[in-house]
Amino acid sequence: MTSFPIDPELEAAAQEELKAAARLSWKELSGLIPWGDTFEAFGPGGGELMLERSYIWREAPGGDILCEVTAYRGPSRYDRGVKASCVIRRP
Repeated sequence: MTSFPIDPELEAAAQEELKAAARLSWKELSGLIPWGDTFEAFGPGGGELMLERSYIWREAPGGDILCEVTAYRGPSRYDRGVKASCVIRRP
């Protein structure tokens, strides 16, 4: 994102959601790519926030899957959000 101070609650929420998002297997996700959603949630400290999750092919269709999560405090503050990502490897 940009050089705003990192919001610890957003960072914790992004990491928590990434762990949940990465539990899906490559096989479960491969038929859904590209896929994503955005939803309202509460952070670990109880603050209201938005979570955006997406799954896309990392390089080429049929290969590894890039899982990205962004936690932010509403559309007008998306640029102050925290992004976390991981790769779900093709078996």
